[in-house]
Order: sequence, then structure tokens, then C-alpha cells
Amino acid sequence: MHVAEGQRAEEASVLRRQRDRRRGLGDVLATLARAVSGRAEAGQVRGAFEESLKRALPVRSIVLRDRASRWPSDKPDEGVEALAFEVVGPTTAQRGMLEATFDRSRRLGDWDFQLMGHAAQLGALVLEVERARASAGRGSAPLAQKPRRDGAAPLIGSTPAMTSLRDRIEKVAATDFTVLLEGESGVGKELVARQIHELSARRQGPFVAINCAALVETLLEAELFGIEERTATGVRGRRGKFEHADGGTLFLDEVSDLSLSAQAKLLRAIQDLAVERVGGTGSQRVDIRIVAATNRSLAEMVERKLFRADLFYRLGGVDLRVPSLRERRPDVIELATYFLERLRHVRALSLSEAARDALLLYDWPGNVRELERMIERAVALADGVVIELDDLPPIVRGDFDTVLLPSIRRGETMRAWGSRYARIVLDRAGGNKREASRVLGISYHTLNSYLRYPLVVQGEVDPEDDGLLDAGEEVTDQA
Repeated sequence: MHVAEGQRAEEASVLRRQRDRRRGLGDVLATLARAVSGRAEAGQVRGAFEESLKRALPVRSIVLRDRASRWPSDKPDEGVEALAFEVVGPTTAQRGMLEATFDRSRRLGDWDFQLMGHAAQLGALVLEVERARASAGRGSAPLAQKPRRDGAAPLIGSTPAMTSLRDRIEKVAATDFTVLLEGESGVGKELVARQIHELSARRQGPFVAINCAALVETLLEAELFGIEERTATGVRGRRGKFEHADGGTLFLDEVSDLSLSAQAKLLRAIQDLAVERVGGTGSQRVDIRIVAATNRSLAEMVERKLFRADLFYRLGGVDLRVPSLRERRPDVIELATYFLERLRHVRALSLSEAARDALLLYDWPGNVRELERMIERAVALADGVVIELDDLPPIVRGDFDTVLLPSIRRGETMRAWGSRYARIVLDRAGGNKREASRVLGISYHTLNSYLRYPLVVQGEVDPEDDGLLDAGEEVTDQA
């Protein structure tokens, strides 16, 4: 009697386990189908997959990585075991890993191991969906569509400053060290960070950019480190930026805008390269490279107690300074030509010589970003096929408005220009003709010739003037 009852109880238990297994596997497949068929972002697909597995298995945590971690597994906490399954990929470099932690007191059964194995195969599908959506997000659109704006030009420029920057980028990219980029706003620090990523061994991994200035203090931890499912009413679990960047590069833009409390939280994650989701019970390793950027001097901020010294020393060491546009003026025309070529699908325009001169003389406080917007304005408003001086905004025309344009409209000769400039230099030299000649790089007699030339007024051009010096006057420059 007792034997028969025991057999019936065992059979009932087996049936319940089979039912629970079918239900758990069905939940995983249904969740994955909804995430893939919907408009969820790539990271949300992975997050939904992890959460459904966590509900189906008696585990503490479960994480799908898009490449095998370079870090050795952490020593499990007391009473906790770890388990990992390899996730296949199109290439060896694109293999992933499905990792789980569970209590030793709660042993996994054969079915649990089988589900983990099947989940690892489904994980390969999840990673492929992520790669496909990430590729679409990078602009693999039909050629007929408008080219994607990336907000900055490639590293264009032939000046020594740019040549040196490219050389340092190549050297830094060959390492896996944390990098600090310094430079004014608009110089293209994110572009430099992307170049470092693309030239590094992590190029197959994700590049995740964070605008630290836009992070809300109360949501910072959830945004950076993620949040567990049902941590609060109506909250959906999701991965943070650190987890999104696993296997790739994390770019922290404008890191100087973080509050001191936010800096402390960031320091811990950077030191340990491990994150704990909000509402989670344990931390997990992330394999990322940190590239930080700032438009302010962190060293000065440390002195003024506005930036943590320990975080500064953690981020600094390997630093690159991105030069401003006024420090590499010859590159202005090269950049402007690039922007015009990129906008050729809108209008095919070119620059006049006067417009080129104005662009070279302007200081560009907004750097490359300001130059790009100015070119866009000219393309939209120019009357002809050539961008003239009048097509540039007044702030860019600068002294051309007050000096060049009136003279051009008056039809002044080159001799008149020379005479006016010579008088200005002589006045600055305190009336000393020898000093004025030295500054101008002309002889004493040539200076006198310019000074004797009468300036015409209100567009009256001297009919006898041909723009040349009088016969017999010396034209050779003094050393």
C-alpha cells in the first residue's frame, strides 16, 4: 500500500515538473518572440530574454554576454555557485557567454541544465538580432536615402597638430588603457573616441556613448548600472550602459559635469569593472574600455574641490588633447570643402576667395561644430552657385564688413590700400619711418612713396594711377 502511494506521489511530482518546465520554456520563447517582433531596442531584447530565463530557472542572476569575457570569473560568494554556457557566433570573435549564479542549497536538476543549454542556443539568435539592429542604427540604409548625420566630420586636416593627434590615437588604440580626452566644446572629442575604438581590438564590440551632463541624478544608477525587474511598481528591468558596452568601449562625454556623489558611484564601477543593478543582490563583471572626455581642465577642478582627485587619477594618465580650430587654421578650408561635398545632394556650391579669407580669419569659438552649421546656413541661403562674402553671417565676416567691403564698393586701388596701411603702421610706430619700414618689410624710399600718394575719397579713382610705384622708386624689400 505504502509503495503504491509513493509511486503515485512520485509520478504526480514528475508531471508537475514537466508541466512547469513546458510553461517555463514557453514563457522564454513567448517573451523572446514579443521582443524580437516589436520595436524594442537591441538591449531591451537581451534584457527581456534574461528576465524570462530568470523566472524559469531557480537562479540568482543570469547574464548574456556578446563575447567571452576576458576577465576570470569572480570567486563566488559563500554558498553561491556559478555556471556558464558558450553561445555560438558567426566567427570566433563573435562568440558569447550565458552565465548564471545560483544558491548551492538549491541544486539544479537535469532539466535546468537542459534549459540552460537550449537558452544558450537561443542566445545566439538574440545576439544576431542585436548586431542586425545595431548595424541598421549605424546607417546601413539604402543609398537613395539622405546620408546619416554624425554631428562631426572625420579627422580631417593636414596640419602638424592633426598629424600628431592621429599618430597618438594609433598608439593609444593598440592598448586597452583608460583614455582622457581634453578639448574645447565642438572640437570632435567623440569622433576621436570612436577612432580609438575602431582601431582597437574591440572594434567588433559595441561603442556606447553617455552624455554625463544630461544624466538625471536620481536616475543615474539605473541608467549606468541597470535595474532589476519589479524593483518598483511598474518598473521594467533593463541593462545599464556599462552592461551595454560589455566587450566594447564606454565613452563618458563631459565627465566634468558629474556631481561629486555621481563621481563616487562612477569611481567604484571603474575601479572594479563590475556593476550591481538597482534592486540586485550581487555584482557582475563587465569587460569594457573607458574613454572619458571633458571641455574643462580636470586638474584645475581638483584643486578647486569640484572633482574627486581619486577619479581624476583613475581617468588620467593616458590623455590626448584635441586642438581647437583656431590652432589649426589651415584645416578650416579643408573642413569647409568636406562639408560642402557632404551636402552636395542638397546643392552643389563652392567658396569664393573672399569667403575663404573670411573663414580663415575668424576665431571659431564653436570649433568644427560651428563651422559645419555655418556651411549649412550658406548652402540654404546662398543666391548663386558660389558662396560669396555676403552669404556668410556677419559674425564670420567680421572686419571684412568694416574694412574690405566698403573699399571694394568704392573701387579703391591697390596703391590706395598700400598708402592707408602704411599710414596706420607709421602711426603705431610713433611717426618713426625707419621703424615703420622695418615692420612693413619695405625700404625707406618705398614707404615715402606710399605716404606721398593722395588717398581718393568716395569712390573717386585717380585716372593717372595704375597701382604701381612711380618710375625710379625702390621696390625691393629690406631684410
